[in-house]
Amino acid sequence: MTETANKRKYPRVKTPKAALVAWKCGSQKFVSPVENLALGGLFIRTKNPPSAGTIVQLVFNTPQGEVRVRASARNVVMGVGMGVAIVSMEQEDRGRLDRWLKQLATVDEPGGPAE
Repeated sequence: MTETANKRKYPRVKTPKAALVAWKCGSQKFVSPVENLALGGLFIRTKNPPSAGTIVQLVFNTPQGEVRVRASARNVVMGVGMGVAIVSMEQEDRGRLDRWLKQLATVDEPGGPAE
């Protein structure tokens, strides 16, 4: 696990338990919980993830507004979920995501705001 964490370009942040992502694969639509999140990707909990390499469209809400991204399924664990790498997003979406990640990181830090 440490090896994977060291390869990441952006650090992952644990999301609030209520964090959900709406995602679309082909014509199928799903809503799933998000386990962790970064500017480069996220881990989505789903019992039936698509195969690795599949492009998915994601939409999730942040306190700063809606974020839409295109992502590629990378680390697929059947029955558990999938790690996806963000392939593209608009600048405005990236800004909203970045601000939310910074907010989440301060909550996770020792001495940060208590939940």
